[in-house]
Amino acid sequence: MLPSQILFGLAILAFIALVVVEKLKPYRHFTNKIKKESFVTNTTAFLFNNIILTVLRATSLFFVAQQFSSHGLLSGMGNHPVKWILAFLLYDLAIYAWHVASHKYEFLWRFHKVHHSDKSFNTSTGFRFHVIDLFFEILYKCAFVVIIGVDAYLVLVMESVQSFFIFFHHSNITFNNEKRLSEFIITPYLHRTHHSTLRSEHDSNYGIVLAFWDKLFGSRKDLVPKKIGLDILAAENFLQLFFLAFITERTIKKLFQMIPKGRKL
Repeated sequence: MLPSQILFGLAILAFIALVVVEKLKPYRHFTNKIKKESFVTNTTAFLFNNIILTVLRATSLFFVAQQFSSHGLLSGMGNHPVKWILAFLLYDLAIYAWHVASHKYEFLWRFHKVHHSDKSFNTSTGFRFHVIDLFFEILYKCAFVVIIGVDAYLVLVMESVQSFFIFFHHSNITFNNEKRLSEFIITPYLHRTHHSTLRSEHDSNYGIVLAFWDKLFGSRKDLVPKKIGLDILAAENFLQLFFLAFITERTIKKLFQMIPKGRKL
């Protein structure tokens, strides 16, 4: 079995397990309409492009790691646990930085906001990404692999861990001692804030696996959002989801400004 197929299989198993758990004991109750729209749109996005990109990501990262593992910053270290831990920490930090950039820079945000357009919050939200957002992330990760220089199989392990956490912290579940666990890793409790409608709230909690980075860089927020999704922009099916990236908040504001205002009484 190819490494990319193993990665894909592990991700699907994690997805199914979390869907079952949140179905049996959901943390937050959404209307049936919102839940159905969310699940159908997210899984359609996955079937349309994420299968191709998931395989491409795993294959490209594996190939790049095979070619350049002896050239990066960690290439001089022996293949032992210290190197594995350092590689994982640097990888998690790199993805944290990419996530921050996706919120801070308008060009990246126009694609990343597709992920935030879900009015629900469930495991399938982990599938809700624009194809261009995913493509840029693949290029970024390939650059990371070249710079750091890690073994190809370690790259696949890190990708598998990341995939699991993406599904896990988007799941609509809660459990005992979740807040205590969130001091160390990203949980649904923490990531739910990241999907708040309010920009002042969703520009926070950028971590994927470790909670340490948000603490270190002051981007952590502990609160329960009142509403999930985007305030102005929404997408109810896959086509709307795809074209949402090409409609910016600035464009909408300009359109609103063109509408004549009513006379004041």
